[in-house]
Amino acid sequence: MHPIDWLVLGLTLALIVGYGVYKTRKSATASELLSGSKKISPWTIGLGIMATQASAITFLSTPGQAFANDMGFIQFYFGMPLAVVIVSAFFVPAYRKMRAITAYQFLEKRFDRKTRLFTAALFLNSRGLSAGITIFAPAIVLSAAINVPLNSMIIIIGLIVVIYTVSGGSAAVAVTQKWQMTVILVGMAIATTILIQLIPVSIYDAYQIAGNMGKLNIVSTSFDPGTRYTIWSGLAGGLFLSLSYLGTDQSQVQRYLGAEDERSSKFGLLFNATFKVPMQFAILSIGVFLFVFYQFVKPPVFFNQSEIERAPLEIQNQLKSIEFEHALVWDNKREALLRADWKSAHRLNDQQEALRVDYIGLLDSNLNNFQTKDMDYVFITFILNNLPKGLIGMLLAVIICAAMSSTAGEVSALATTTYVDYYKIFFGHRNHDEKRTIRYLVLFWGIAAIFVALAAPLYENLIQLVNVLGSLFYGTILGIFLVGLFSKNIGARHVFTGGIVSQTVIFICHYLNFQDYINLGFLWYNVIATLIVISISLVLSSINK
Repeated sequence: MHPIDWLVLGLTLALIVGYGVYKTRKSATASELLSGSKKISPWTIGLGIMATQASAITFLSTPGQAFANDMGFIQFYFGMPLAVVIVSAFFVPAYRKMRAITAYQFLEKRFDRKTRLFTAALFLNSRGLSAGITIFAPAIVLSAAINVPLNSMIIIIGLIVVIYTVSGGSAAVAVTQKWQMTVILVGMAIATTILIQLIPVSIYDAYQIAGNMGKLNIVSTSFDPGTRYTIWSGLAGGLFLSLSYLGTDQSQVQRYLGAEDERSSKFGLLFNATFKVPMQFAILSIGVFLFVFYQFVKPPVFFNQSEIERAPLEIQNQLKSIEFEHALVWDNKREALLRADWKSAHRLNDQQEALRVDYIGLLDSNLNNFQTKDMDYVFITFILNNLPKGLIGMLLAVIICAAMSSTAGEVSALATTTYVDYYKIFFGHRNHDEKRTIRYLVLFWGIAAIFVALAAPLYENLIQLVNVLGSLFYGTILGIFLVGLFSKNIGARHVFTGGIVSQTVIFICHYLNFQDYINLGFLWYNVIATLIVISISLVLSSINK
């Protein structure tokens, strides 16, 4: 990477982190460390909610989704707008009425302490793992792209987050996220503009090619529960996941409870609902344009170049032979696309994919711990090979900013939940320095996230891994909150039993799914778990009347 890019990267990160530390280092009170300043604007809240969701995984993995498959991933977000309406109408007023700092305080008031601690523990497990993945995801790609050891990259990103989050807690997260989100949106817009300009056909022809090659499929009406993304799983599973995420996940709740009043909280949520789906659609569209771009600019057979460089000398000739055949097929496919000969283009595309499978198989059989999935590397490969000097550094800063904003929000929420829902309950009687204790907890969770990242597994697609982790826990959490909000007659013992059964069933389902004994899209975990909690609570309550 050119020195100019390193300079741009360093300056961008230093300015954002320095701004967050400067704005909150001396002024942050214990309350602001936990829930942020009440003086932040509604626009900042909206950008903060979006920034916490839009991790680096969003900008690395989502284009790879569309590049490798199609636009169907957008269905994952179809339930979000309705979820925002429900959260604004019911969850926000309940939290604001009791002046809650965490969502789980509501559960003790409605049920009992045991239910509060159980639900908070589910959140800490889910978000603690996810915080590590949001560091691991950009680190693994950036380390391969700019030749920095993976563990070093993980530690660098993690420590940057820890520095300003320990300094200013939730307040620092809030004031930095709006600038991080601004850098992210501007950087992605510039990259997309350059990408479109580099495609040697018109936008109309690009869409024609993408459509005829199956990349513009958006909605699937399949009723097969094993189909990962359908309109039904998006509307049902996506609704339940978004309800749980926006209504019960402290990393989100903390953002809008930091508003001055209920109206500002709702504005921040509605802002996110308005712009989140279009933003995801735009990011998926980058993957479609990347697909078209690589129909006219020869792509590598395998996008993770660092893995190819590990290949032993004895298989280099075999790899080069496959690369040569792949290039010939690619050239013939390009001519077929220019003639609009879609039948030939599909046949040649299948040949190209078969050669790619052989190439990956050869590497896999000769390399230890080989990463067989490379779709997370498509966009970063384009950035490094095609953007001008300076802009490469800016786009890398975008990726790291996204990792920082999401991870900082998660670490801050983990520390807040630990302090409010555990420390104050069990050790609140002791005299202690609140600000110091909160900062120690932020430091603890920041270091924990780094260790999770260092031990994180490889996965087919990193954005899917984060959503799977959420789906394992969110349904149970949501079910408990829905019972608490909408049923005044169900007691703590009944809902607690429902939560235990629900979480056990979901773990069993995921194990069976992982072992291929069943075939169930992970979004359905959210629906199943929520319905189990509600059903068992209702049944037990009616029996014990």
